Amino acid sequence: MNRKLIIRVLGAILCIEAIAMIPALAVSFVHRDGDSMALGVSVLLAGIIGVCLFFGVKTDKSSHLRLKEGFIIVALGWFLLSLFGALPFMLSGVLPRFEDAFFEAVSGFTTTGASVVTDFDHFPRGVMLWRATTHWIGGMGVLVLTLALLPKLTGRTAHLVKAESPGPSLSKLVPKTGETAKILYSIYGVLTAAEFIALVLLGLSPYDAVIHAMATAGTGGFSNYGASIAAFQSVPVEMTVSLFMFLFGINFALYFKFIMGDHIKAFYRDEEFRWYFFIVVLSVVSISLLNLGYYHGDYLTSLRYTVFTVCSTISTTGFVVTDYSLWPVTSQMIILLIMLIGSCAGSTAGGMKVIRISMVFKMSRRTIRAAGHPQKVEVVRIDRKAVDETTLSQVAQFALMYIAVWLVGAFLLSFDGKYDLLTHLTASLTCVSNVGPGLGAVGPVYNFAGYGIFSKLVSSLLMLFGRLELLPMFIMFTRSAWHQY
Repeated sequence: MNRKLIIRVLGAILCIEAIAMIPALAVSFVHRDGDSMALGVSVLLAGIIGVCLFFGVKTDKSSHLRLKEGFIIVALGWFLLSLFGALPFMLSGVLPRFEDAFFEAVSGFTTTGASVVTDFDHFPRGVMLWRATTHWIGGMGVLVLTLALLPKLTGRTAHLVKAESPGPSLSKLVPKTGETAKILYSIYGVLTAAEFIALVLLGLSPYDAVIHAMATAGTGGFSNYGASIAAFQSVPVEMTVSLFMFLFGINFALYFKFIMGDHIKAFYRDEEFRWYFFIVVLSVVSISLLNLGYYHGDYLTSLRYTVFTVCSTISTTGFVVTDYSLWPVTSQMIILLIMLIGSCAGSTAGGMKVIRISMVFKMSRRTIRAAGHPQKVEVVRIDRKAVDETTLSQVAQFALMYIAVWLVGAFLLSFDGKYDLLTHLTASLTCVSNVGPGLGAVGPVYNFAGYGIFSKLVSSLLMLFGRLELLPMFIMFTRSAWHQY
């Protein structure tokens, strides 16, 4: 294992994190909420340690990363990122306990949006901006950001992006990985800026607009209000945020194809997007009809809250405008299903991803057909292209491991003994799928503050497993991963 190269990349990650804290530090100086010292110390610690690791370790210019090392860097990098990201919460006194601060930082970087914050009125603006910034950094991926800024950091950088990017395969937009990272972040930045401008035009203050634009972009859902988006009581704001939540759930490669001349064809020719669009429409129509009784026959009101909730859940953003735990049970079941599915691969959203669900569905259909026609050879196709059996096997294994992690997580949370089965099951699922709110005691109007130390640390691990799509975390905990070549 090339330990020197791993240390150097980790140093670069800490340097990027220190730079990302600077806007929050500037806001703290302007508003003088008492968090300047906390943010200043955090910037210095992350910056100094990052510089020491990056420049203090010399590596051979010809050294390259292997895929295993890419997985280890991603897992360690996200741990390190969360540890230092928790410092502003602890030092400012907002979340003085380590498990709370670490949980909030992990939730931010993994774009889960689950929270342990109970008092938003006295939350310093600088630390609040940092809380939202963690979403924006984590949405596209910290390694992708690092490679966009430092494309010559190491050779074979595709291993880093592959280990961090969501989905069963890596889509390189251009031959060079560093250039791909720049393109992805450029699209990401333009969409974020577009939402920010739209929200300002709708009457939000620039501060509120940037908080919610970054939270939407990362599909994280951290708001600076306890009531989330419901605090604005504005249908135009809700519809605008719904639109951007849907957009950030789309594979960013399609936006690149759109820009390069494919136009609208880039979307309707993509099978995963068609599935994604179909699931959203079907869920909205079904739930809005099922909720008619709850909203006393007012279909427009039912449609309003359903559109937002479906877009928020399938994109795993977790913004809230209504307490959907009071909806009919069938509606809640649909919410749980789309929470498990998530959005498209190559997006900033969590969940199992639509493309994997599509592959599992086609594999199951092939198995059923083969029972009646054992001599027939049927190929699974995505976008009219045959999917190799290795990829199909990996997708099936991922689905099994995903379900296993979810259930084991729920089992571990049950040791808390404080809540019911529904709460533990949905708390585990919402962490693994990086959604945020669940049902029961972790429903849309509650949070994770009631859980104990053990449960918060378990939830933090579940969020990391979900955001990194299992393998980097599993590999990091294997003995063979740490052996020298």
